[in-house]
Amino acid sequence: MGTTRKSFRPRGRTAAVALAAIAAMGASLLAGCSSDSDTASPGASGSGSGNGGGKTTLTVGTFGVFGYKQAGLYDEYQKLHPNITIKENVIERNDTYYPQLLTHLAAGSGLSDIQAIEVGNINEVVTTQAAKFEDLSKAPGVTKSNFLDWKWAQATTADNKTIGLGTDIGPMAICYRTDLFKKAGLPTDRTKVGALWAGDWSKYIDAGKTYKRNAPAGTTFTDSAAGLYQAVSNSYSERYYDSSGKVIYKTSSGVKTAWNLAMEAATGGLTGKLKLFDKAWDQAFANAKFAALPCPAWMLGYIQEKAGAAGKGKWDVAAAPKSANWGGAFVGVPSAGKNKAEAIKLAAWLTAPEQQAKVFAKQASFPSAVGAYDLPAVKDAKHAYFNNAPIGEIFAAAAKGIPTLVIGPKDQQIYTAITDVGILQVEQQGKTPAQGWSAAEKEIDNALDQ
Repeated sequence: MGTTRKSFRPRGRTAAVALAAIAAMGASLLAGCSSDSDTASPGASGSGSGNGGGKTTLTVGTFGVFGYKQAGLYDEYQKLHPNITIKENVIERNDTYYPQLLTHLAAGSGLSDIQAIEVGNINEVVTTQAAKFEDLSKAPGVTKSNFLDWKWAQATTADNKTIGLGTDIGPMAICYRTDLFKKAGLPTDRTKVGALWAGDWSKYIDAGKTYKRNAPAGTTFTDSAAGLYQAVSNSYSERYYDSSGKVIYKTSSGVKTAWNLAMEAATGGLTGKLKLFDKAWDQAFANAKFAALPCPAWMLGYIQEKAGAAGKGKWDVAAAPKSANWGGAFVGVPSAGKNKAEAIKLAAWLTAPEQQAKVFAKQASFPSAVGAYDLPAVKDAKHAYFNNAPIGEIFAAAAKGIPTLVIGPKDQQIYTAITDVGILQVEQQGKTPAQGWSAAEKEIDNALDQ
């Protein structure tokens, strides 16, 4: 949505025999990397007041695929409110979307009536842009207890102004190809697979080494060191900042552990040396070039989209070594919008438990609204594409152990520097881990103005 969409939604997502309708979950979850709208241009205009027919046009600005259109929520809302027309403005990647959002906030124009905010950016928005958003804490239809406590807190200021409502979270699992595991001599049953690495991410690396010894020709164990880094680092509460707001990435045990494991995978020939969400990554899914990857809930739809019909029944889902959250987002209402009252109503409705359950059923984006967890669409969900894996059960269990992540103003920039600069220099350019880390540090210092 994301999640995470693109940049991936982090936060913590939580619980979930599937309705027959869920058994074949919708095919296009592009958590943040692919456009799901045919109406929009980047950063497109904010609110519209009418289209000549006496209707109010509400615009929703998102990055990647949030699933509202795919799950039919816009159509449903328009039927419930005949005076409302909804247009979605989509930008594929959050690293393009977010700078434009900041520019439009500064100008007080060019904003959609509702704007999505990636979890990696939520702290910066809360601490520097809160005055430019409406307070949703007491909005009609909004109930604080419906949301995970830590999710609600992430979008709330020190003086209790809530500028965003949580959409989804990204509890972690491991998605794997049973056909490639079998050829490499690894178990294929999801319980036995999860037992290979239970409790320790280093055991995931060990499983990769076993895979490599008998790997089917042309395949690697996992897709990328960056995905592994993200999954491992997000299993710690502190990564880039401590609870006082101090930048600690250079000394963080979470970052150190994640980096070292990522480097072991990268230099040990366990990865496909791919950049997440690039075209080559998409093609690797289609061509079955790797056997496993860290897999937040929103990733299921992406895999199904990119691996296609040929992959159905060959993919499965197992528990991750440790609970972690990757991805998640919020929706807020800019104060400069022209249709704030109607936008607030729509934001509240889209993030209500019942609607979050519908998005999960279609897109596998796991709800941040705890009120959705006991609904059959979540609790009993299985995924036909992934060998009928009980994804509601798996991701609910994962969500229960997710640590409360400390998120700082430049979380996203620090993460991107480590993965897209440091790790890729090692994987794709043959630099040493020390050289990769040095390059990431330099990039981070520039981002932090140090």
